[in-house]
Amino acid sequence: MVVMGRIVAPYGVFGWLKVVPDTEAFDGLFDYDNWWLGKGDDWREMVVETAKVHNDVIVVKLKGIDDRDAALACKGKQIAVPRDQLPEAEENEYYWSDLIGLRVKNKQDVDFGLIVDVFETGANDVLVVKLDTDKGELVKETTSKEVSKVKQDERLLPFIESVVLDVDLKAKTMLVDWDADF
Repeated sequence: MVVMGRIVAPYGVFGWLKVVPDTEAFDGLFDYDNWWLGKGDDWREMVVETAKVHNDVIVVKLKGIDDRDAALACKGKQIAVPRDQLPEAEENEYYWSDLIGLRVKNKQDVDFGLIVDVFETGANDVLVVKLDTDKGELVKETTSKEVSKVKQDERLLPFIESVVLDVDLKAKTMLVDWDADF
């Protein structure tokens, strides 16, 4: 499954849902007649009756969700489609879901951690990289005063060609040109 959006609220009283898509084209979810609704290990296939763009969200009516209470129960769930229904990514293009979980290291072999999220800023996409909790350690620096600080546990890296040098989906790694002090 590839997560392509999330339900943020009910819309009206007849079971419609507000969906924020995570697709490159805002209406990219319209290409699929069936969506998978869920989170974690709990997913179920739903038939799309009607979907349309409404301001900055998509509103959708799914078969079997017929009132506001049923719609409210869906709030916070994710929308996904089976991976085999998606078109192949072009060379040097990646689905965000493929980037989640990659281990990120810089050219000096400093381990920044794992990609936990990707978001769009308008100028470029941004990778959220978090240090593994079991690898977090206290680092001591000595200056004119003794200073203790915790190693940076989250970084925001621009997903641009000058920063991202190599992506190896099979090895689940990414090499970046990014200073460890940033």
